[in-house]
Parts: sequence; C-alpha cells; structure tokens
Amino acid sequence: MSIEIRHIMVHKVITVKKEATVEEAVELMNKYEIGCLVVVENGKPVGIITERDLLKRVLPKSEVIRNMKIMEVMSKPLISVEPKVQIEETAKLMFQKKIKKLPVVEKGKLVGLVSLTDLLRVQPQLIKLYKIFSSDLAPRRMKKIFDYYLLLHTKFEN
Repeated sequence: MSIEIRHIMVHKVITVKKEATVEEAVELMNKYEIGCLVVVENGKPVGIITERDLLKRVLPKSEVIRNMKIMEVMSKPLISVEPKVQIEETAKLMFQKKIKKLPVVEKGKLVGLVSLTDLLRVQPQLIKLYKIFSSDLAPRRMKKIFDYYLLLHTKFEN
C-alpha cells in the first residue's frame, strides 16, 4: 500500500535566511531539536543546512575547536544499558533522557551500541511501544518517527 508524502511530512518547517550566521543556524537547530534547516531567500527555499554540513564544512575550518578536548564537549555522565535490558525499558530510557544512541555495557566493558533506529526496526513491538511514547515523554524529533510508523501500521491493518 502506498502512502502519500503529505501524510507523513512535517508541516511546520523551520527555516533560516541565507544571510544568517552559522551560529544562528546552530542555535535554531538546538532550540527546535532538529537536524536541518531549509534556507530561504525572499520566502523561497534555496538550500538546506544539515548537521552533516556542519561536521564536514564548518567544524574543520574552526580554529577554536582544533585544540578543544573531547572531554570538554562529550555528553556526561554516560547513560548506558546492559545487554539483557528489554527493548521497552531501553526505549523509555532513551526518550526520558532525549538520546538517540545508547552504549551497551556489560561488567564495565563496552559490548555494543543501540540506536533509536535499531529499536524502530523491530516492527511488531513498535506499535506496542508507541503507546508509551505518545505522551509528552517523546521529544519532537523522535515522536515524528513513531507517528509515521503508527500511520503505516494503521493502513496495513485496514
């Protein structure tokens, strides 16, 4: 069954003028917890700036960050799970802490990494988990993914 893009697209798109600074773009992306901004000129889209653009084109040119230590910018304390933790518990933790990547640690040693995308691949549990995430617990950037999967699941059931 085919689903039209209009049913899953984001309707409120955050934009930035092409004359804006990189700092202003980063502030907007952080404020709205999003990974890209559509660049506009006279109200018309002319480009896009993504997290990847910042990593590839901005950060390598920054003199300030060249000597910055990872410990100054890393997320801490480290939030992790053990390999035997259930998917539901893991997903709930990710939503509560607003994280999309979670190290898996056993007896103090790193044994893996799980992402929100990994959890979404478990289609049968996804709809069950959605009920947990449909509250205000889910950050905007994560809730949209679950809304899409719920729409897909509903279309296939009917």
